[in-house]
Amino acid sequence: MNHATGRTSHQDRVWSVAEHLDDVLSQIRPLEPIELPVLDALGCALVEDLAVPVALPPFDNSSMDGYAVRAADVAEATEAAPATLTVIGDIAAGSGELPEIGPGQAARIMTGAPLPPGAQAVVPVEWTDGGSGLGPAAAMRAHSAAPQDAAGQVRIHRPAAAGAHVRTRGSDVTEGEPALAAGTLLGPTQIGLLAALGLGTVRVRPRPRVVVMSTGSELVQPGEALGPGQIHDSNSFQLAAAARAAGAVAYRVGAVADDAETLRATLEDQFARADILVTSGGVSVGAYDVVKETLAAEGQVEFRTLAMQPGKPQGFGLIGPDRIPLLALPGNPVSSYVSFELFVRPAIRALMGLPDVHRPLVRARCAGAVSSSPQGKRQFLRGSYDATTGTVTPVGGAGSHLIKAMAHANALIVVPEDTTEVPDGGTVDVVVLA
Repeated sequence: MNHATGRTSHQDRVWSVAEHLDDVLSQIRPLEPIELPVLDALGCALVEDLAVPVALPPFDNSSMDGYAVRAADVAEATEAAPATLTVIGDIAAGSGELPEIGPGQAARIMTGAPLPPGAQAVVPVEWTDGGSGLGPAAAMRAHSAAPQDAAGQVRIHRPAAAGAHVRTRGSDVTEGEPALAAGTLLGPTQIGLLAALGLGTVRVRPRPRVVVMSTGSELVQPGEALGPGQIHDSNSFQLAAAARAAGAVAYRVGAVADDAETLRATLEDQFARADILVTSGGVSVGAYDVVKETLAAEGQVEFRTLAMQPGKPQGFGLIGPDRIPLLALPGNPVSSYVSFELFVRPAIRALMGLPDVHRPLVRARCAGAVSSSPQGKRQFLRGSYDATTGTVTPVGGAGSHLIKAMAHANALIVVPEDTTEVPDGGTVDVVVLA
């Protein structure tokens, strides 16, 4: 028994992808809701259903610059025999006091302005002389000029039926109807709707804070010169970017050397700002796999062998006084990224309280034969998916170090455990990444 987690240890057996993911998600709880200003809630998920507090639009208003009229007064209007109406005033957007339109009368009105009492339609200014007695171009210039102080006349050349060019109250949404459902991820258009509904704040689950760190004494910060046996740290950048793309607030920690005390101290320093911790490297069976040696010895993280390729070695546990989820990923760049997509991204989405935490899974025709060996492992191959044709083309080889191929892929081709060959034109499951 693992006394730190209260779970039976199964480190000696091989886990399936589904078993590992289910175990991770079973221990993830959505973050506690908070109240945020509407703009600050971008990228967060709603906690509760929202109903429309006020109809949109809240009043009948004009969808055009023109003249508010009674439909009967312009029903017979033609170019040869225009209807001549008396202009009794001007109505701009935001107007409070509105003139009442009687028989033979009109009011000059601007887009978004409230429809005055008695008016049934709006005649676009292009259908009039703009009160100038001239053509359409002059009409538009006259219409955009300063408000008229005295009553004038306008000639209207076309009829307008009741309701023409009028946005009626509640034509967008009516009061009391559902606006957004709980679990909705708030993007720019949802933020706009909340603001239009007059909501200054909204109750959401915050974006999770994800701390990402790479381990390995061979890692050098990008921009610095490489020494013998050194490589640039790409994983922490790749995984931090992936966390942000998943909706989290990501913090990237500089590469940690292969030293147990340094790793332990670095992790403890991050507890205060982490809702989830992600490490890459040091989880296999090598002599310097410090993540596994350090965390497994403390009994907080369980390290497993998964029946998958790439990404066979994985670690998961709850660490620190607040029992923060930690996912330890392999160090090879492709293994690390595939592991993030399969396990970390769903965990982030679960923390956000989203109803669906998984990437889309589709069936596609494989444009090219692929092989998977040995049997018994679920293979995740890089692919380029074309939704229009329903095909996926393998990209690069199967090596877990081929980061360039990953950069040119937008999908993962899934080859099941019991399948070793997929012929050209065969059907496969595809995890769509973009």
